[in-house]
Amino acid sequence: MTVFTLLNKYRPETAAAKKQRVKEAAAAAASGGKAPARAVNQVKFGLKHVTTLIEDKKAELVLIACDVDPIELVMWMPALCRKMDVPFMIVKDKARLGALVHQKTAAVVALTGVDKADQAQLDLLKNLAMEKYNKNSELTRVWGGGIMGLKTQAKLDKRAKAMAIEEAKKKLSLGM
Repeated sequence: MTVFTLLNKYRPETAAAKKQRVKEAAAAAASGGKAPARAVNQVKFGLKHVTTLIEDKKAELVLIACDVDPIELVMWMPALCRKMDVPFMIVKDKARLGALVHQKTAAVVALTGVDKADQAQLDLLKNLAMEKYNKNSELTRVWGGGIMGLKTQAKLDKRAKAMAIEEAKKKLSLGM
């Protein structure tokens, strides 16, 4: 079971489903009966909402899209998740996250809880996220490929040649 199949079980209700639920609740209230309950565990989405959930340590698992533009919107979120010890994963497509929550795109989504039947699967995904992303020191230390531009390479080559010539002159003057 992947993370998306788990999250698919906890999709928020659509506008039509909410309208139907509100209508049933109004009819139940008018007849004196009990209104149908809302789903307790749902996928939460939106930058501000998910940020609040992380700060309050209510988020069980956070998924961050990798293709958010501008990247500055979510660039700080892994650091916040590490600080608050909330497991996070970086997933491939913001449109895929948006499809989970009945939107076109979503930058981040969070899961606040699951039913008892899915708790083992959530624990497995949380452990995987902690191992691969939260506690992976390589993610925080690698900045780039270390490839320099042509001008910098030429400048360093020129400097290395000058140092070699200087070293040769020094050896010649000392008689070595």
